[in-house]
Amino acid sequence: MQVTDTAIPDVKILEPRVFGDDRGHFMETWNRRTLAELGLDVDFVQDNESASVRGVLRGLHYQIRQPQGKLVRAVLGEVMDVAVDLRRSSPHFARWAAVRLSDRNRRQLWVPPGFAHAFYVLSERAVFAYKCTDYYLPEAERTIRWDDPELAIDWPLQEGGGPTLSSKDAAGVSLGDAECYP
Repeated sequence: MQVTDTAIPDVKILEPRVFGDDRGHFMETWNRRTLAELGLDVDFVQDNESASVRGVLRGLHYQIRQPQGKLVRAVLGEVMDVAVDLRRSSPHFARWAAVRLSDRNRRQLWVPPGFAHAFYVLSERAVFAYKCTDYYLPEAERTIRWDDPELAIDWPLQEGGGPTLSSKDAAGVSLGDAECYP
């Protein structure tokens, strides 16, 4: 497994070794011992999967209590994945890192606790899977607007309109009004 820092050093790109032949491929997407040796010694308690169509944007989500670290990947299709640092004590506060994840590049992204997370679907359809370090706590979930001008995330939107959002995501707050971590 190869690990590469992003523009925010705590957010990591993980590239598993892929063994392929004319039958298909095999890859190990998570191995506790291997990741611990690479500096990512985390426990996961929950696996999630979502399916979305082109133009769907999910996020920017985070939990103010029981913050979740997430190891994310696109099982099918392609997404632009974004992590935003919400730790006020961080030198990278309010900065974001973006990585394209796809079933072709097989990259994964480590989004540590203390970050908001979102992804935008670039392919016709995408299946997105992620492991979480803490359990989902609905009353602690928060959403920041995907188009917050202070963050100025450079989303690769389709021509002719904005993304497809859930009502929860459409009602997200600005970074200036968001609860953040110390």
